[in-house]
Parts: sequence; C-alpha cells; structure tokens
Amino acid sequence: MRCLRLSSNCLSGTGLRKLLFLVFAGFSVSGYASVDLSGTYNVATLTPLERPAVFGNMQFLSREQAEKLRRDDAAAKAERGNKSDPERGAPPSGGDGSAGAAGNVGGYNTFWIDNGSNAFQLDGKFRTSILTQPENGRRPELTAEAKVKFAQARRNRRNNSGTAWWLDDRGLGPGPYDDMEQRPLAERCILGFGPVAGPPMFPTLYNNLKRIIQTEDSIMILAEMVHDARIIRLNSAPRPRHIRTWLGDSIGHWEGDTLVVETKNFTQRPALYGADENLRVIERFKRVDEQTLSYSFEVTDPTVWTASWGGEYPWPATEEKVYEYACHEGNYALGNIMRGARLLEAEAISQFE
Repeated sequence: MRCLRLSSNCLSGTGLRKLLFLVFAGFSVSGYASVDLSGTYNVATLTPLERPAVFGNMQFLSREQAEKLRRDDAAAKAERGNKSDPERGAPPSGGDGSAGAAGNVGGYNTFWIDNGSNAFQLDGKFRTSILTQPENGRRPELTAEAKVKFAQARRNRRNNSGTAWWLDDRGLGPGPYDDMEQRPLAERCILGFGPVAGPPMFPTLYNNLKRIIQTEDSIMILAEMVHDARIIRLNSAPRPRHIRTWLGDSIGHWEGDTLVVETKNFTQRPALYGADENLRVIERFKRVDEQTLSYSFEVTDPTVWTASWGGEYPWPATEEKVYEYACHEGNYALGNIMRGARLLEAEAISQFE
C-alpha cells in the first residue's frame, strides 16, 4: 500500500485527502494553530431561532417536514408577491392598523425578503430551531427585573393609529418620540435589525451575508446589514470595563481547530434585544469542510435571563459579493418620523385649545 509518511504515521486514501484539505485551509499540521476561516458566507435559513412550541423537546424535523416547510414558505412568498400591484390605491391615512412597517402602509414587500429557502442541516439532520439550550429550544424565563423592563418597552411599541397616543403616558418615563435617541438602534442605522453582527450573530429577514477576513492577530467579520465591521482581537487582553461598545469587546483564542471568542463590555443597549451591559457571549467557529463553517454560541446575562442559553447553525460559503449597505447615507426617514410625531402632538393639543 502506498502512503505518505509523516514521522511514524502513515496516511493513505481518505487520510491523505483530509491532510491536504487541512493544509490548504490554513491548518498547521503540527497543531491546528492557524485555521483559515476567511471567506464569504450566506447564513439565511428558514430554521427559526426558537423552536415552535408545537414541537416540544423534538430536536429534528423529518425530511418530509423540512420539505413541507420549504413549500409553504415558497407559496407564502409567492402570494405576498402577487399583492404588489402597481395599480393599487393608497393605504388609509395612518395605516390600516395592522402589524408591520408603519402600520403596514407599504414599507416592505417580498422583493426585499431574502431569509433563505430551506431549513439547515447539521450532521445530515434538519433542526427544529437554532437554539439547542435549554432542551425546549427556547430562551429561558426572564428575571423579575427584566420583566419590568420589557413591560416598559412594550408600552412604547404600538401599532400606528394616526394619533399621538404616547401623550397619554406622560409621567411614565421618556416617550418613544421625545428625541431621536429614544428610537430603536436599527431605525437610527447604528446597528442592524437584530444581532446580525452580534454577538451572537443570527440570521435575519434579508442581507444575511457575512465576510471574514483573518490576519495573524485579529479577525474581522463584516455583516452585510448596516455594514457593521466587528473586530475580534486574538490572544489579547480585554479593554478596561469602563470602555463599552455596541458590539462589546471580543477576544479570541484557538482551542485545537476551533476559534473560541468571548465578548463582554457591552453598552446598556447591545444588538441582542433585551440584553444589557452584563451580557457575556461565548462563540465557537469551526471549519467543517471547504464550503462550511460551524457557528455555535452561548449567552449569559443574569440580570435578564434566569439561565444561560445557546445554539448552533452552519455558515455555508457563497460566491456572492458584499456590497455597501446604504442606510444612514440615504435615510431621510428618521427626520420625517420626528416631524410626524410633532404634527400629531400639535393636532392632539389643538383639540383642547
């Protein structure tokens, strides 16, 4: 039998092919010191973050269930696309009261949505959710403190009724339109819609590309949405605790062939909805093959959730390009949001004059 001999080891067939893949992927033959994670990945998937309650503790879908999910999603998108009639009339003043962008006055249609066309597979199995911890695949219960905070946040999120409804809540804290800093971070083009740049990093409704550029002492992950550029410093000391950022302070190191990243020092409003400055995230990046990374994460924030939670999903490589995401540069909406709020307030006050 012919083989490649390294020290006392003899490699042939599959073993030799694996070795060559590791070398070309950037692995160190002597110890996995420098796995190359570079590339562009499309993380869009129909698999939900949290497991639908109907599945209970069931971790996997059958192939038939996964196919039904794909067909149902394709049919729903086709139906929504059919409703984009250029001859349709204008929506009612103030919207129709339904959920969605500005009371569903037409902020988005199917053209913008790119959340994948299939559920993902890991080890040949279709997962029912990205979350695997806790066992039910859903985030754990909120702490008492967090429940109060979430209730206050819900007070400032209501469907568009065409009225200055927030004036009824005067004295209960800052209103949702008191100043621009009360508006959501994504609306202000500071961060993406949800933790697309993380950490942790989740799929979203559209713009799901991630580009990784790797050097000897740092790794940059560019998120397509809002072009957040996240820097992971390798084998570095963390910044002082008083230096806090939207994406936190990410420090990475290699454990075998896996990049392990710990992130702390967040602001009071991280990208992860509901979390606060006590958030701590552990992420693991591992190259599965030439076309796939495995991404897993664990979230801990004892002031918000009663237990840690986490999950895993694959990052498939893509030849697609990451183009600049023009958000704030062309975003005139924020000023108009504030102008609209002032007009509604003036209308409400005029009724008492």
